[in-house]
Amino acid sequence: MKDVRVVVLAGGKGTRLRPYTTVFPKPLMPIGNMPILEVVLRQLKSFGFRKITISVNHLAELIQTFFGDGSSLGLDISYCMEDKPLGTAGSISIVQDLTDVFMVMNGDLLTTVNYSSLVKSHIGSKAIATIGAFPRKLGIDFGVLETTDDGALVAYREKPCLEYLVSMGVNVFDKSALEFIPKGKYLDIPTLMINLKDAGKKVLTYRSDCDWLDIGRADDYEKAVAEFEKSPDKYLRR
Repeated sequence: MKDVRVVVLAGGKGTRLRPYTTVFPKPLMPIGNMPILEVVLRQLKSFGFRKITISVNHLAELIQTFFGDGSSLGLDISYCMEDKPLGTAGSISIVQDLTDVFMVMNGDLLTTVNYSSLVKSHIGSKAIATIGAFPRKLGIDFGVLETTDDGALVAYREKPCLEYLVSMGVNVFDKSALEFIPKGKYLDIPTLMINLKDAGKKVLTYRSDCDWLDIGRADDYEKAVAEFEKSPDKYLRR
């Protein structure tokens, strides 16, 4: 995996974690004794990835100062800065030296997914894009009614638990996907994936038996901190 470039998206403003992220970029929010982005970078290194580009915007200088060129972590880190908001996919268009297969991921994930297996699965599938997917359960704290148009009861489910397949914020692309990303224009990854599918391209999902948390919301962040402190070795391979 050493020749596969990883683009880590770390430019968001983290509005759902305010007021913390007003003066502190979300990727530097602490998990245990290190920022969540450092956990991500250490994980990538443990799976054999070395070439990392961090896409920065909000409070970019703090991230650049903290990680530098990545040599302290045994990584080759470069940075790309948007002149204007380009979205999660649009920012890919300004990354230099992308490899034939490259991974794009959020910089605020706490997960045990095997990044190497994800990339190998993508390569073997011959897909243009692969979305890391995770089954997430959503509990409804009410009795849910199903009725006909005239109000007759059809079903009554007390506090049901719904399960959805959600994007993990980890995606693998073939370089040919760049043809669908206009340079300098706003585009997010969900729209890119739909555009690829509508163009007849093969877009797959990759599921694994892993743990996954996105720290975008305060309750998920607190849960991530507790999970990491309870078993850090599960997330940081020695």
